[in-house]
Amino acid sequence: MTGDDFNAFCQSLPATTHVVQWGGAHVWKVGGKVFAIGGWDEKEPAFTFKVSDISFEVLPQLPGVRPAPYMASRGLKWVQHYAAPGLSDDELRDYIRASHAMVAAGLSKKKQRELGLL
Repeated sequence: MTGDDFNAFCQSLPATTHVVQWGGAHVWKVGGKVFAIGGWDEKEPAFTFKVSDISFEVLPQLPGVRPAPYMASRGLKWVQHYAAPGLSDDELRDYIRASHAMVAAGLSKKKQRELGLL
């Protein structure tokens, strides 16, 4: 997945907003809460997203996937796809979609209604 593919996919999810911060990272939010972060250097893009407890145990065992720097060290269940082979594009989309759903579900019912998520 390229950085452009990542941004286009995140934009296609309901009620998302985008900001570039933290030294050029593409930060995607739903209801003001982060659900995915994309950053890339000259070699390969890195994508960071929230996962379930089980996925947090399993995914970092794959080459090219690790607990997300900064976030995981603070007890948050986030992983980062940072190198090949990592996850396929379809798998990345599925995990990013799930991250969006988890973060959206954590919003108040009022906020979910305001955003058209209910």
